[in-house]
Amino acid sequence: MKRQLLGLVRRGALRLMPARSVDLSRLDKIPDSLSWPLKRDGFDPPARLAEVRAVDPVHKLGSLLGIDIWLVTGEEAGRQALTEQDVFSTDIRPYVGKRGAADGDIGGLGFTDPPDHTRLRRLITPEFTMRRLQRIQPSLDRIIAGQLDEIESRARVHDVVDLVPSFAFPIPFLMICELLGLPDKDRETFRELGHARFDVTTGGVGALGAISESREFLKEATARQRREPGPGLIGQIIREQGDEISDYDLAGLADGVFTGGMETSAGMLAMGTSVLLGHSTAWKRMGAEPDFVAPAVEELLRYLSVVQVAFPRFAKQDVVVGGQHVHAGDVVLVSLPGADRDPVFGDAPDSFDPDRPVRSHLAFGHGIHRCVGAELARMELRAAYPAIAQRFPEMHLTDDDHEFMPSSLVYGVRQVLVRPHG
Repeated sequence: MKRQLLGLVRRGALRLMPARSVDLSRLDKIPDSLSWPLKRDGFDPPARLAEVRAVDPVHKLGSLLGIDIWLVTGEEAGRQALTEQDVFSTDIRPYVGKRGAADGDIGGLGFTDPPDHTRLRRLITPEFTMRRLQRIQPSLDRIIAGQLDEIESRARVHDVVDLVPSFAFPIPFLMICELLGLPDKDRETFRELGHARFDVTTGGVGALGAISESREFLKEATARQRREPGPGLIGQIIREQGDEISDYDLAGLADGVFTGGMETSAGMLAMGTSVLLGHSTAWKRMGAEPDFVAPAVEELLRYLSVVQVAFPRFAKQDVVVGGQHVHAGDVVLVSLPGADRDPVFGDAPDSFDPDRPVRSHLAFGHGIHRCVGAELARMELRAAYPAIAQRFPEMHLTDDDHEFMPSSLVYGVRQVLVRPHG
């Protein structure tokens, strides 16, 4: 049977079969020919991305189970692919078999099309405007101050401190827990699940398993709050919407907010602090010049682009993207680091330049699926970077290399070792 299936794939016969017959969740490994865009070199995306972009900003990456896959590395073509909601779908459920369609392991804003996406996003968008977020600024400042105290405490005992468990992870974790009204007692479990769900080294099986575990936790949390609504976002939606929103939809929203707001912000805090420490002038300015903070944060977001690939776009009809003819049923993957290193960003786009003129980037995506928590992430970064630079002006990196996470859809680093007092 396996030999017959391989024969079908080679002949492209699966393209003629219904989408539900293609179950990507059963893949135990993503081929190197498709996963190479995720294999970064330190802070930088693979050099091959720039080579591909220079020749063809919309590149035929290959085929998987008979589905043609296109990689977009150009900024202009990327915006087009992320914007045209009438041409592309992000609903991945037909491609993940029973795990996604029947068991509810896949859902939420990222994998939902209008009108469901519009309905769900409308429930949480108001809570993530800068005006509404200002009310949690005191909580954020308290959380940051507590983690800086923890760094100080660890520095009294150990010469070297790891910023990931002491600074980068707990700040967004505790903030999201408070925002959603969730307990923070299971932080290590959710840290591991957050990493696992974006790791494609084991193919679709491992990622979907991690999604399932975190979703089950949140299903239980929403069921508890259905009986006794808490003070956070989950409780607020339940009080306002009642039975109009199902536990499945609410858990999907909470899951998207939790994992998206945790893993991405943790990666930015860890790697962004490391980048700043590698540029001593920028580190000093971050702690001393308030006007420097916002543009420097935007440059860090562009330079690092921790979300490596936007939600897959499935072509609903034939379309031309960046001069390439994409056929109905094809998958379009937009490399956000590739697009954000496009020469349109000025001289030396592969370098971190905090004085670079600010230009709209794609680190948060674009279009209707742009990250709903973008302003929360900015708020955290604009508060945390200057706070740590002010508290520890002599902090510097050790000689130990960072331990980056390989082949992860959300890029990050497992440790950042520093000497807080020089």
